[in-house]
Amino acid sequence: MRREILPAPGTGALLPQTTPTPTLLFFTQETSGPARRMESLLAHLARKERQRLRISRIDVATSPEWADRLSVTQVPTLVLLKDRRPVERLEGRVSAPQIERMLAPYLDPQEAEPAVA
Repeated sequence: MRREILPAPGTGALLPQTTPTPTLLFFTQETSGPARRMESLLAHLARKERQRLRISRIDVATSPEWADRLSVTQVPTLVLLKDRRPVERLEGRVSAPQIERMLAPYLDPQEAEPAVA
């Protein structure tokens, strides 16, 4: 699930380039039970939406600058970026349907995975 899309700290840019693909930032911490329980849910989402969504895991203990930049005060937190700007946010442990409702308006329906019959 871990796809590094963020530049090294201190570069000033949140994403290395503008991309039409939305990016979901998963703010977590190794000691957070709720965040650990969301790992498998996000791994499944990453596989399911691999053509339409990028997901990056950010540990707030090792990368506090990203948490500060996006005002993340609790983990887990999901921040959806579109055109390098935060457009949606979910805080705390959330369910797959909640995440899918948040993402739906921002994912390109043309690139959806075909349904398996």
